[in-house]
Amino acid sequence: MGQAIPEESEAAAKKNGDSAAGDVEDFKLVGYSKFLRANPRTDRFPVLGFHHIEFWCGDAINTAGRFSFALGMPVAARSDLSTGNLFHSSILLRSSSLQFLFTAPYSDYPSSQTQSPKSLIPSFDSAAARRFSADHGLGVRAIAVRVADAAAAFHVSVSHGARPAFPPAELGLGFALSEVELYGDVVLRYVSYPSSGCVLPSFLPGFEDVADRPDPTDLSYGIQRLDHAVGNVADLTTAVKYVAGFTGFHEFAEFTAEDVGTEESGLNSVVLANNEETVLIPMNEPVHGTKRRSQIQTYLDHNGGAGVQHLALSTGDVLRTLREMRARSPMGGFEFMPSPPPTYYANLRRRAGDVLTEQQMKECEELGVLVDRDDQGVLLQIFTKPVGDRPTIFIEIIQRIGCMVKDEEGREYQKGGCGGFGKGNFSELFKSIEEYEKSLEAKLQTA
Repeated sequence: MGQAIPEESEAAAKKNGDSAAGDVEDFKLVGYSKFLRANPRTDRFPVLGFHHIEFWCGDAINTAGRFSFALGMPVAARSDLSTGNLFHSSILLRSSSLQFLFTAPYSDYPSSQTQSPKSLIPSFDSAAARRFSADHGLGVRAIAVRVADAAAAFHVSVSHGARPAFPPAELGLGFALSEVELYGDVVLRYVSYPSSGCVLPSFLPGFEDVADRPDPTDLSYGIQRLDHAVGNVADLTTAVKYVAGFTGFHEFAEFTAEDVGTEESGLNSVVLANNEETVLIPMNEPVHGTKRRSQIQTYLDHNGGAGVQHLALSTGDVLRTLREMRARSPMGGFEFMPSPPPTYYANLRRRAGDVLTEQQMKECEELGVLVDRDDQGVLLQIFTKPVGDRPTIFIEIIQRIGCMVKDEEGREYQKGGCGGFGKGNFSELFKSIEEYEKSLEAKLQTA
């Protein structure tokens, strides 16, 4: 939150966008083996990283409470009746730099009721929130990224084809917010604020920090940040051209059904990234004509269209995080997909024996952690079952090992996407989801 913002006016941002080298008109999937990774640094405006994820739900307190318990994310701030907000309840959870916001509408008040604009998110719409919950169940409404200038990012995006969702609004104290459509009913939210110069709220103006709460590090399970946010769409080519076109994001990775499918189903996937590769936005589409209906199509059917499929949360110790989460699974926490068979771990020493200790490899097998690597690093990952009523959104917990480099000032950091996206694990994930779907189908057939 203290990262310096490069100074750039709206005019300069537009100029930068107009000279972007990325041409998405000729986009065509080539598959993992033929894809050559490059970073042309074609962002149309400065994108500094993920800021928060907003869920729309029917009951913010109880939904936030379950996520807090399941993920070790303490309540950090709120805007609701207790703070003078008559329109919605919004509860913010935070673990290190990861921020989840849960928002639910109140009953409509007469038009004579007024409130200060700074006490709510200006883009919130009660009727839209109710429709969202009815259409999608629990789901992500907004993927918020921090930008240098929310107004400039909005106007540059719209000038390059983005569909506007909410025009730039000043929130006070130098904060600004704007939104454009991403896919389905999900918006890409731009948030900007000064790095210094005054005492800034820990989240957004109008939100009150939770006072007298325990030290958040005492409650944390070790989750540190949002690594990537994955969307499912009906047509990947159209979605990639649209998002890359207005952001300037470059293609970071891609997979086709031949790369990651099983004998029964598959998907195509593209990962888009900002210049610094700190904002990773993968998108998947279903593959048709397979033995089973694609899991992506199942998502689209139950979600009522495109939406966020899963959120990948990064931890510095996936084994510790997973032990904490699994301990709470029987008490209302999140459940996990079935572990792979023992044969999966037979070659684990060959895949990662130079990185993981014998004890770590043993724990990976005991806890059901998947292990993969690319030419740069190692990826440890595990997936929850869907976290809502519908077989839609779920959570991925990951740890990336390796790829440590230094910036111009000598500070060490990890390259984005280190270890890849689990290409070697896709088939195991697919099998787990297929078995989960088959269990649901069996119950429906006997109901």
